[in-house]
Amino acid sequence: MSEPYMNAMPDWLVSGLWLSLAVAVVIVGIFVVGARLFPTQQATNATYVFGEGKRRVEIRHYLRAIGEDFAEDHFVAGQHVAFYLPERDVAITFDARAFFRIEKSETFAVLVEHEMPGHHLGDRLPFETPTLEQEEEVDTTLAAFAILGVPTEATLSEIKSAYREKVKDVHPDHGGTQEEFQRVREAYTTAKNYAV
Repeated sequence: MSEPYMNAMPDWLVSGLWLSLAVAVVIVGIFVVGARLFPTQQATNATYVFGEGKRRVEIRHYLRAIGEDFAEDHFVAGQHVAFYLPERDVAITFDARAFFRIEKSETFAVLVEHEMPGHHLGDRLPFETPTLEQEEEVDTTLAAFAILGVPTEATLSEIKSAYREKVKDVHPDHGGTQEEFQRVREAYTTAKNYAV
């Protein structure tokens, strides 16, 4: 047998490679055309903010309400913090490691959990803060009960039952979205704190 014949690929293998390449190009074309014809909708006017984003909004609102100057996303003692009060030398962070590192410096550190409502920040600050009306807390609480579909005088067991039923509908594994699921989880966290 001659050497060129040994190095040549069989016709069926060459045909298979060309066919798989053609199929891959067609699939890519379908995705490109689909992305242009049916673009993903971006949530520009979100009415409900979750997790750390929600807490940032609440803390920002609270600090403005009590008249404190602050800087966001600031570096203090070599650590990144969510808020810094320069006049008081107070760092507010969501990161426990940053909190413990800042605590060793002269700056007063405040750790905020993702579940803590922003208006409770005043309880942790090292200075006196004015008392604010809690209208926003009432609105958030009413919204939480409404999301779960239970009355505001619901018991803890009724809230848990409503949460379980709601999660079945909105869980990402069952056809819901991550945003809906997060919204229901946060509503449950809020509502169970006000259970009768």
